[in-house]
Amino acid sequence: MNLILSRDGQVKLMENVVTNAETYFGKFCTLMAAYTRKTAKLRDKSDLLVKQLINYANTENPELRTAVKNFAEELAKVQDYRQAEVERLETKVVQPLKVYGALIKQTRAEIKKFNSARNHEIKQLEKLEKLRQKSPSDRHMISQAESNVHRASVDASRTTQQLEETIDEFQKQKLKDIQKIFMDFVTIEMVFHAKALEVYSCAFQNLENYDLEKDLEDFRAKTHIGSGTFRESGPLTATHPSSSLPWSTGTQSVPSMLQKLTLVESNDESEENQLENFGSLEYPHSQPGARKTY
Repeated sequence: MNLILSRDGQVKLMENVVTNAETYFGKFCTLMAAYTRKTAKLRDKSDLLVKQLINYANTENPELRTAVKNFAEELAKVQDYRQAEVERLETKVVQPLKVYGALIKQTRAEIKKFNSARNHEIKQLEKLEKLRQKSPSDRHMISQAESNVHRASVDASRTTQQLEETIDEFQKQKLKDIQKIFMDFVTIEMVFHAKALEVYSCAFQNLENYDLEKDLEDFRAKTHIGSGTFRESGPLTATHPSSSLPWSTGTQSVPSMLQKLTLVESNDESEENQLENFGSLEYPHSQPGARKTY
């Protein structure tokens, strides 16, 4: 009976090892799968940003168009690296963690097998004790009961040895895997961030080299009013307009100025309406999908 109690203590320890692994490896698997899905969603959102950047670039002046398109191309490269990150996380982190579901199930089956053998041994011992108490003179029945106890004990010992080997291998594999899985995770993240940092540095350099003045000159040339520009001439001292001032050429220039002012006011109102509409825009969510090429 002492041997049975000793085995029970061993098996209890083994069960704790399996239960601990089941709890934490299950959580690791769930969290790393969610981490991978979030990374894939970030890739998809960035793909949408790249698309919008290219669409916007096509509406702008040459210098800004080139700068924004170059930036979009660099951002797209980062998403290619992120796609590789997603695939590697799935292969080297999530899948190995998933394997532990089946491995833990097999180990629990071995523990169940041992428990069955142990219970059978205890049952045979109880029968022998009852027989010795009720029929101490029946040597044949007692001898048969002792033989049954011996066979049950041998079976329990063999099952215990098998269980010890199974748990030892399980623990060894678990320790190696937890090390390798998270080393692979860190390596994948380091490779991605190293590549991303390199590309982001190029993207920053492209934006920094953008020549704003060239586009501004082009814009001013296109929007320059051909009828002339206002000049600042110092304080006015004459009561009546001088013939040299732009609005002194006759009454016909006054309606022209009113038309210009009205046009400016209407443009201001239009811009305010556009800003109000822009503030009410909603941002739809994109669904995760395959890589896109721009």
